[in-house]
Amino acid sequence: MPKNALPTTGKTCGEALMHLLEGYGVDTVFGMPGEHTLELYRGIETSNVRHILVRHEGGAGFMADGYARASGRPGVCTLITGPGVTNAATPLAQAYADSIPVLLISSANRSESLGKGWGCLHEITDQRAVTAPLTAFSHMVTDPEELPELIAQAFTVFFSGRPRPVHISIPIDLLDAPVKTDWQVRTPPARPVASQASILAAARMLAEATRPVLMVGGGAQDCGGCVTQLAQHLDAAVVSSNAGKGVVPESHPLSLGGGMITKAVRDFVETADVMLSIGCEISETDSFEDYLTLNAQLIRVDIDPSKFNDIYPADLGVQGDAKPTVEAILSALKTLGPAKTHGMADQLTPVRQAQNADFTAIEQQHKKLLLKLREVLPDYAIMMGDIAQLVYTGSAVMPTDQPRTWFYPAGLGTLGCALPGAVGAKLALPDRPVVALLGDGGFLFTIQELATAVEQGLSIPIILWNNDALAMIRDGMVKRGIPEIGVTPKNPDFITVARGFGCHTAQPVSLEAFGEAVTHALHADAPTLIEVRENADWLMPRTPQ
Repeated sequence: MPKNALPTTGKTCGEALMHLLEGYGVDTVFGMPGEHTLELYRGIETSNVRHILVRHEGGAGFMADGYARASGRPGVCTLITGPGVTNAATPLAQAYADSIPVLLISSANRSESLGKGWGCLHEITDQRAVTAPLTAFSHMVTDPEELPELIAQAFTVFFSGRPRPVHISIPIDLLDAPVKTDWQVRTPPARPVASQASILAAARMLAEATRPVLMVGGGAQDCGGCVTQLAQHLDAAVVSSNAGKGVVPESHPLSLGGGMITKAVRDFVETADVMLSIGCEISETDSFEDYLTLNAQLIRVDIDPSKFNDIYPADLGVQGDAKPTVEAILSALKTLGPAKTHGMADQLTPVRQAQNADFTAIEQQHKKLLLKLREVLPDYAIMMGDIAQLVYTGSAVMPTDQPRTWFYPAGLGTLGCALPGAVGAKLALPDRPVVALLGDGGFLFTIQELATAVEQGLSIPIILWNNDALAMIRDGMVKRGIPEIGVTPKNPDFITVARGFGCHTAQPVSLEAFGEAVTHALHADAPTLIEVRENADWLMPRTPQ
């Protein structure tokens, strides 16, 4: 050893990194190995971290996203320099939009070449800049000993504030470098606690309300019990965003579920005098409206203070973690006097009736299919939705009584996410039923990930709603008098393609056969593609005899 040289641990940077991630509880990484990531795979071999091979780098990002959505634990992917990063950019953007904890570990070109345009393999002159707008932070490592701090910062983002993706790039010469110290896990700080003054102010506003409404979002997923108690104490209606479905059971008489896409529910929300928004962006993607009309005094509970003065400025902003904040508001309300009653459950009955009348003939087909699906699935089954009309309707009509069971990327609106997302969810929670819901257009974006699902032996029912069209865009063209250009593509025979990958398949001819196909698929030794044609006879309304 040269004089004054520091001893090493015997691990390369790539190997030490995988062991550090294992220390943070990471048990799975999604990726595709490449010449620039070989040292990470040395670490995978010597740790207890499982590697899942994808067939496209975008699939790795979507699988990590699905893993995180379903489990609440960070999803991790390992990808190469350049095209690995650019292919993962869309999943990162999706995770950013929907506040999902995803960690992308990528390689980068050799340190001495960065930013110089030498024409190196996979070169991007500023790789960090590619993902910076899509992440909580993106960092290019300049010394292996930075990594313990960077990983600690990433897990602080995931667990201590509003979760969003993180990208860490490691030049290939540093991945190979020996590390000098044993890297230790650092404990993330606690989430912020709401001030007592803001808790009391919120309680007083709610206590004086005559038509209170609770709006729950993805930030409330882990506090369903106390939100339900709060709704009952206030006798308040509950409306959820897409991400908040199931926080309050939708079978509860005070729940209108994720019905903001329907005019009846939006009209009802306009009548509220006080609205308490809990962990919710109040986004146009939850209502399909550019702007909602909110006449109520607005209280916003959020971990992210930037939400207090956006397009729906709060009359009262309460910064804090949702669960202890809601518990504190409920406790304060109980000290202010007895609970009020407004007869809210009775007022919601005509809203539900009007809501059903809002649905088109196609949406009624969706509803029929989804209710049958609900009938054959347990409440704890996870449904991963793509950008598809069936899924849009499902946000309003799919009965959901548990949180973290209904997902689709409403924020970014990413075609092709459902299949790899379902793979990630099933690998995260193998004992839970997981279903993918998608349309023919989105399926072709990531159909290659059937190979990963088959390879892993995953019993995922893949429900394909096939109308041989990009129907949402087609309908928009028709509505505006625009010729239907590029919206009626020639599809492959999906059943034959799926069988070629090694999937089971079904083309049900009745509602009962559909339910049986789903039930069988839940126990199969590989995924099952269940193709449902729009306007199938068995989905059409029955003519009275």
